[in-house]
Amino acid sequence: AYTIIHIHKPSMGMWWIAVVAILTHTASAAVREYNWEVEYKFRWPDCIEGMVMTVNDQFPGPTINAVAGDTIVVHLTNKLATEGLVIHWHGIRQLGSPWADGAAGVTQCAINPGETFTYNFTVDKPGTHFYHGHYGMQRSAGLYGSLIVDVAEGKREPLRYDGEFNLLLSDWWHESILSQELGLSSKPMRWIGEAQSILINGRGQFNCSIAAQFSNESLPSCKFKDGDQCAPQRLHVEPNKTYRIRLASTTALASLNLAVQGHKLVVVEADGNYITPFVTDDIDIYSGESYSVLLTTDQDPSQNYWISVGVRGRKPKTPPALTVLHYVTAPSSEPPTSPPLVTPQWNDFERSKNFSKKILAAMGSPSPPRKFNKRLILLNTQNLIDGFTKWALNNVSLAVPGTPYLGSVKYKLKSGFNWKSPPKSFSMDYDIMNPPRFRNTTQGNGIYMFPFNVTVDVILQNANV
Repeated sequence: AYTIIHIHKPSMGMWWIAVVAILTHTASAAVREYNWEVEYKFRWPDCIEGMVMTVNDQFPGPTINAVAGDTIVVHLTNKLATEGLVIHWHGIRQLGSPWADGAAGVTQCAINPGETFTYNFTVDKPGTHFYHGHYGMQRSAGLYGSLIVDVAEGKREPLRYDGEFNLLLSDWWHESILSQELGLSSKPMRWIGEAQSILINGRGQFNCSIAAQFSNESLPSCKFKDGDQCAPQRLHVEPNKTYRIRLASTTALASLNLAVQGHKLVVVEADGNYITPFVTDDIDIYSGESYSVLLTTDQDPSQNYWISVGVRGRKPKTPPALTVLHYVTAPSSEPPTSPPLVTPQWNDFERSKNFSKKILAAMGSPSPPRKFNKRLILLNTQNLIDGFTKWALNNVSLAVPGTPYLGSVKYKLKSGFNWKSPPKSFSMDYDIMNPPRFRNTTQGNGIYMFPFNVTVDVILQNANV
């Protein structure tokens, strides 16, 4: 793929639910400053020891809580012995601060071992966001955390709830990220296979199950001790309350589906924007997405309920992740005595499309422009270059230049990259429904550049199966 320089549209407007009270937040804008050190540690994320990338000895990394309008300052020190480092702030628009976006080769050079780089940016709108490593495959090594932005002083949030939880969802391999990278860049490509585990807030179970009595596998029942790093993080709730569950997927590969046994979910936020609320039994969430759902604890208060996260979109070889919704009125926080929910079929694409069609902008949101000035039709394909597997857009695979794009553009470095625009469409004789296997492609590092204040219509089609 290659890089697109684009202009973000304004954020969606507020919406109101007449039947609920409005919460008013009075926090004032502030500068929130952090000193972070990133290094590898040995951890047991799925009850198997492995190398995990930590921030200040934490995995997942520390949660940043802020208010819209706040300035975030992160002094990031790379304590990795042999790897560069960057962090991308997923969902933050970086208006006026593109240097802080954290995309290696695009907005900055990687931070070398022993060096410190300062990210300084403003969080201009509320929402459920997260951060993650954006150099190599460091996200797969556990370099991620939550970034939660509340509404600004004097603004009102169109939701009513009694408490909230953050759930970071991720996939986890026992192979190191260096082994993964080597396999992907080998000739021929060596695929290490599906993830061994799905993690909820950095916790999963590989060699045991908290639902062993209901499993077709021969896994033993998990027996946790106090302080076990892979013990599930239970969600403790009171009866007849409404809770906001903030979800974010930091997966490297897996598309996921989350459900809470016996409970409906009301989806109210998608990717940092309020949406028209809708009710669902479960929610599909793809890598890089975030949602907020409201859950009302209106079931039998003497019971506990499964929270299950399974794989969708790929034939699942990774068992679902499980944790427990624990009613504090139940006799114990032990797992339910009934089997967990079954994840919807991995290849039920109609179900996936129907879910996506329910995500509608909130009332009062700005409408898309009726006309556009430029159009890009992008086709995503899997190709070959000299026998190496590469992915491409419009038959061009990105070769990241040595100088980051922003630096080359700012200082007009003509040798920094190819200033000729990449193809704006693909060959119309390409059969998307029957794509050729391993078609040869070319490499390039050109970018699209547009005048200020133009509307660009981007159509992205995925020919990979």
